[in-house]
Amino acid sequence: MYGRCAYPAYNGGDILPKDYGPEPFVVDISRAARQNSFFRTTLWTGKHLQLTLMSINVGEDIGLENHPNLDQFIRIEQGRGLVLMGDRKDNLYFRRNVSGGYAVIIPAGTWHNIINTGGRPLKLYSIYAPPQHPKGTVHKTKADAEATEH
Repeated sequence: MYGRCAYPAYNGGDILPKDYGPEPFVVDISRAARQNSFFRTTLWTGKHLQLTLMSINVGEDIGLENHPNLDQFIRIEQGRGLVLMGDRKDNLYFRRNVSGGYAVIIPAGTWHNIINTGGRPLKLYSIYAPPQHPKGTVHKTKADAEATEH
């Protein structure tokens, strides 16, 4: 601990799935994303920004969504997927294949989804500005996330 800077807690070398915000924070984000096994967990939540980790199972997707008042950045760390975006949920005209190393920028108000098209979990991190989920959100499965959001 240096002043009020938070370091990720390690448990056998793993980064614990918890929300370290809003304190200053440094993490090996690629490693954290790859080791995450939860559908969604907030890793850091501040007043104007949020960092989440996601693991999308083979054949599953994030779920079609639209964030009218925030921009989103997604970085794929492992796996393969298909990004869909458009101006209406029935008009997803933007389609791109992605894999490890790709970044996806989703402007506010854009309908979007990412489908895991590979043979292993799709590991990614997402940055929302402003935050999208309550601080400390952990959804172990997509079903947990859907039950919480509805």
